[in-house]
Amino acid sequence: MVKQLKAGIIGVLAPAFLWSQNNGPLNLQQAYELAQKNYPVTKQSGLIAQTASLTIDNLSKGYLPQVTLSGQATYQSDVTKVPINLPGFSIESPSKDQYKVVADLNQLIYDGGAIRQQKAVQQLNANVEEQKVQVELYKLKERINQFYLGVLFIDEQLKQVGLASQDIQIGIRRVQAQVDNGTILRSNLNVLKAELLKNDQRAIELKATRKGLIETLSLFLGQDLPENAVLEMPALTGFTATAEVARPELKLFQQQVSLNNQQNNVIRSKNLPKASVFVQGGYGRPGLNLLTNEFDLYYIGGVRFNWSLSGLYTKKKEKQIVEVNKRVIDIQQETFLLNTNTQLKQQQSDIEKLQQLVATDDAIIDLRRQVTEASKAQLENAVITANDYLREVNAEDAARQMRIMHQVQLLQAEINYQTISGKQ
Repeated sequence: MVKQLKAGIIGVLAPAFLWSQNNGPLNLQQAYELAQKNYPVTKQSGLIAQTASLTIDNLSKGYLPQVTLSGQATYQSDVTKVPINLPGFSIESPSKDQYKVVADLNQLIYDGGAIRQQKAVQQLNANVEEQKVQVELYKLKERINQFYLGVLFIDEQLKQVGLASQDIQIGIRRVQAQVDNGTILRSNLNVLKAELLKNDQRAIELKATRKGLIETLSLFLGQDLPENAVLEMPALTGFTATAEVARPELKLFQQQVSLNNQQNNVIRSKNLPKASVFVQGGYGRPGLNLLTNEFDLYYIGGVRFNWSLSGLYTKKKEKQIVEVNKRVIDIQQETFLLNTNTQLKQQQSDIEKLQQLVATDDAIIDLRRQVTEASKAQLENAVITANDYLREVNAEDAARQMRIMHQVQLLQAEINYQTISGKQ
């Protein structure tokens, strides 16, 4: 318990991993670590361990001698009298006002394991609460995936905007020469320039969206990421379907079952007899000798034994409640696994579909690139108009944008699969 408490406190007080551009691009694993350390729920771990340690320590005090002080002053309407009248001999009746102060020292000998079982309950409850924290932290990965991959998607789109701008600028240079020579109308040149400005607007919109995503990601990571922060593209490691689920929720269910089963031990221990030794010292009037009507010191020592049988009336029902709770946990786990496996099947289907789409995207882009290259020569020789050239440039751009979308979707599907299965 002490080690767990220290680990929890160190986890809260330890300085968070710091990232800067000097460390190179930020990768997804670093983003996970930063987000988990910065997430407020992380601070609960140390508090949970500390609370459990203090509670268990308090329960251990039940093995120490228990001291009780009490006092009493009474007045009664009548007292016991001995009606004996002998010459030179009389028995004084007790006073109607009586007083006593008592100190009772009780040392537990046997409690049926009640304290030990309560300590076990507290430790298991702490384990459950700690695992709930781990579940919340793992769910955070899904949100980090969303923002991180959103930035990467925009980065790829910006690269494609740059390529499209280069193709348009090539067209502008070739048409400019024809306009200067008077072989083509300036309207063709203006069409290309307008498209270039439109492409610049597209870049402005993408950069603004990227800035918003970076700022949101910064809040989750607890880091001031610069607007131009570089995020590392996770590698596609190859998809392998797995039937194994290793989510922290499964460990939580196990911890809850252990805590629930411990209740059976608590029920058993509370229905066992208890034994203790005691010493009671007092001062009052009368003392133990009722025939002496004076203030006096006294003491009593002995062994106490008690066995509450009322718990036997409810013992059977209490065990049934424990069993019902166990079935509830089993159903929750079964439902979780069903939903998780359903999500995995959906992700697997998406991955297989996207793998096929990405495989055909390259072929489409290669064909579109050939058409664009041919149209450059046709534009230079005034065989086609600027609008015809832009149509081919935009067609290639659309094909490349589609590949970008498919590639990022495939990456996201694979990462989601790993996250859902608990392997991320």
